[in-house]
Amino acid sequence: MNNLESMARKITAILFAQQSLASAGFIAAATLNSIVGKELSQNPSWAGVPTAVYLLAGAFSAYMWGYVFDAIGRRGGLVTGLSAGVIGSGMTFYAIAIHSFALFLGGMVLMGVANAAVQLGRFAAAEVNKPEHRGRAISNVVIGGTVGSVIGPFVAGPAGGIVGSWGIDELAGAYLVSLVLFAIAAVVVFIGLRPDPREIGQQVAEKYPDTIIRSTVVRSVLEILRQPAALVAVVSMVLGQMVMVLVMVITSLHMRENNHGLPDISLVISSHTFGMYAFSIISGRLADRWGRGVVILIGSSTLVVACIAATISPDVLPLGVALFLVGLGWNFCFVGGSALLADQLSPLERARTQGFNDLLIGLASALGSLGSGFIFASLGYNVMAFVSAAFALIPFTVVLIWMRRK
Repeated sequence: MNNLESMARKITAILFAQQSLASAGFIAAATLNSIVGKELSQNPSWAGVPTAVYLLAGAFSAYMWGYVFDAIGRRGGLVTGLSAGVIGSGMTFYAIAIHSFALFLGGMVLMGVANAAVQLGRFAAAEVNKPEHRGRAISNVVIGGTVGSVIGPFVAGPAGGIVGSWGIDELAGAYLVSLVLFAIAAVVVFIGLRPDPREIGQQVAEKYPDTIIRSTVVRSVLEILRQPAALVAVVSMVLGQMVMVLVMVITSLHMRENNHGLPDISLVISSHTFGMYAFSIISGRLADRWGRGVVILIGSSTLVVACIAATISPDVLPLGVALFLVGLGWNFCFVGGSALLADQLSPLERARTQGFNDLLIGLASALGSLGSGFIFASLGYNVMAFVSAAFALIPFTVVLIWMRRK
């Protein structure tokens, strides 16, 4: 097993590097999406549309990626996805330069497709480890987003200055950064992710058959979701993601309308993404030690508190703290739910079911992104935050009932 453990550590390290680079690219763009949406469309109600398109594209492609990952392997799937991100970010950069909202949305589609592939990397780390190590394996990949949370928002400003000197709108700078980071990540995965995680996962299943879910037949996704634990896992991830997106997407526009500049907006978004990823190493280990349900409960209750706290003040410090807590609550729901779902699947059920799970996450995210813009435009930021808090209570209740019955 020493050789398998060594390979698992190497694979996790490469996936961490990929997550770090790709998340920096996605976050650099996400910092400005709502602002670009408003300026290119000339309609504040459409501020959330670019992110909604991005998330919908990721949602509908996630299930497809499940089959692609089975057909060409995890390495081939990730390289293909990152290549789509390179093309998409190039399109968004050019769209801002020529002030084309339609082309910008086209670039968002490809970036969403790329993100769907990248997010499945966490399950690749889980499948090369035994169940008692899956929580920390997932968290060790997700924590790569910490790098992105620091690099992404802060490079948006300097990159904007550079492209501004070229006579291009400074908002385009972040998307040029995304292109470069996706390209580097693709090279890292292509060179370093050998052997393919699928092969190591099969070896782990053969060596430790008692730690793997076995079925006489490969169950359909609906059959799997009839199992209470699998359903709880999916509900926790889907609603945790939707709540996070509802608050995060529109906060930059909320700050812009309260006369905050790009440095202040980047600082708040950076605190949010830091909360999303920096504590992954803790949430993963707690999921292995205390159980998946306890970690999800902590996450959903944190989301409720965070959403309410976001209404206190539009100043940088209160919003920064609230958005940090939103990210932290999301992380506990995401890591705990991912580990719980991985526990319920046999090797042949993994990629397809995990892709369907991410399809639902993407749909909920898109709904949250689109809804946040309309709620914000018609009822204001505080109402949007209270609606988010109400949604965060659902996974809390579902997990509590499941744990008591179990």
